[in-house]
Amino acid sequence: MKYLTTVVQTRYGSPLGPLILAAAQHKLIGVWFDGQSHQPDTTRWPAQHDHPLLQQVQTQLSAYFAGQRQAFELPLDLSGGTDFQQTVWRALLQIPFGATLSYGALSASIGKPGAVRAVAGAVARNPFSIIVPCHRVLGVGAALTGYAGGLPRKTALLQLEGAAFRPEPTRPQAITP
Repeated sequence: MKYLTTVVQTRYGSPLGPLILAAAQHKLIGVWFDGQSHQPDTTRWPAQHDHPLLQQVQTQLSAYFAGQRQAFELPLDLSGGTDFQQTVWRALLQIPFGATLSYGALSASIGKPGAVRAVAGAVARNPFSIIVPCHRVLGVGAALTGYAGGLPRKTALLQLEGAAFRPEPTRPQAITP
């Protein structure tokens, strides 16, 4: 993804680990768990902790984690993605708090029922963790599937929202003497 040179950032200490929040020209351009898959290189973006939009994002995230907010009201800049990715990200915004959708149903909802893999790729590259709720997309039979921020975080977000899902199967652990 290509980003403007006017990007500023700050960090937010969420209950699930540090988040990087980034804005440009009065719009949010990204929210990433530190170290998640598909995270851009943010080292050249200056920190601006008093940026009004980034402070608003932190306030809304805090309310979400406290169980006091179910939707976000923030100006998003989706232009970092392709037209197809933007379509998928807009569709993600339609999944209500506490609800889930399969990748197949998400594909059908954008009129591309045969594009499940492409939709999954767009979901994985969603630059707005939590805000654009890609954590609400599950595999067949409500199976817990990949999440750029890691499955433990996806599980925690779904539990916070009271969403139904089939947990990841437990793996046998090695027995140590």
